[in-house]
Amino acid sequence: MTIKAIQRFLLTYLLLEISMVSAKVPAVIVFGDSTVDAGNNNQISTVLKSDFQPYGRDFFGGQPTGRFSNGRVPTDFISEAFMIKPTIPAYLDPNYTIKDFATGVCFASAGTGYDNATSDVLSVIPLWKELEYYKKYQKDLRSYLGNDKANEVLGEALYLLSIGTNDFVENYYVTKRRSSEFSIEEYQNFLAGIAGNFITELYQLGARKMSISGLPPMGCLPLERTTNILSGSDCIEEYNDVARIFNEKLQGLIEKLSKKLVRIQLVLSNPYDILLEIIQNPATFGFEDAETACCGTGLFEMSYMCNKITPFTCSDANKYVFWDSFHPTEKTNAIIADHVFRNCLAQFS
Repeated sequence: MTIKAIQRFLLTYLLLEISMVSAKVPAVIVFGDSTVDAGNNNQISTVLKSDFQPYGRDFFGGQPTGRFSNGRVPTDFISEAFMIKPTIPAYLDPNYTIKDFATGVCFASAGTGYDNATSDVLSVIPLWKELEYYKKYQKDLRSYLGNDKANEVLGEALYLLSIGTNDFVENYYVTKRRSSEFSIEEYQNFLAGIAGNFITELYQLGARKMSISGLPPMGCLPLERTTNILSGSDCIEEYNDVARIFNEKLQGLIEKLSKKLVRIQLVLSNPYDILLEIIQNPATFGFEDAETACCGTGLFEMSYMCNKITPFTCSDANKYVFWDSFHPTEKTNAIIADHVFRNCLAQFS
């Protein structure tokens, strides 16, 4: 099956899921890290970029956009499922204006985390700065649409937050700063507290429909498997356990805030189970390889190490669960988006 045929099939399936309801989501507003970054890192001084081939080779026009995949990321598919638009533009991309952002905008930055110390590792946009950009966006939207219409859009928009993996695999387990300050449970609680503050501030700014993403089985990312070579390159179960426990803490946070914040609609969009199922049973989903990535050797390549002269890059990314050593392929992203939409987000329609 060709890439375009697969995309048409998945889109049709997504649209069927909402054919019985009338969409009430006028815009999708995205915060987070490389799982949803649409190209904001292109515009900042950091080594963590993906605005070059072969990234984006299966995107519309075959062009790299700064998305860390061969094509679209989950939030693009979610926007399309709500019948808004097929891609969500990056806020810092100079090719877009408030007219484009009025129906969806992405503030995410690859490499960032809940913890400011995580964004410092690769000099990317911290989460607090993403929120500052959002405040500027609110002002611009009110100037563009008028206060009443803008407030309606901001109140009915769906806010997606996908973040947290970097706090552990890029920060806590790599640098000594946080691991010397916190036990792993204390660090999980520290991050959950930041998540709660972020959600509360977003609510105070008018957001009412929000989805916060849980962590994936991060011990099964190809890069983490590579570091576990002495154990046969199996998944690092310690990392997976940390992800599961953190997701439980996020669920508890959501239940607490749902009682505290009047008329908030807040859900956990947990990719853990569906991605682990794909990894453990790749053939069921039409994949051939779930352990190594498409780009290069599939063991460690990411960002600038995954470039157009990198040898061994696969010819068909649809056979692979992962595009580079850290990020899923477009096909995987579409499956995850479909699962999240059907199980968590359709209620917002």
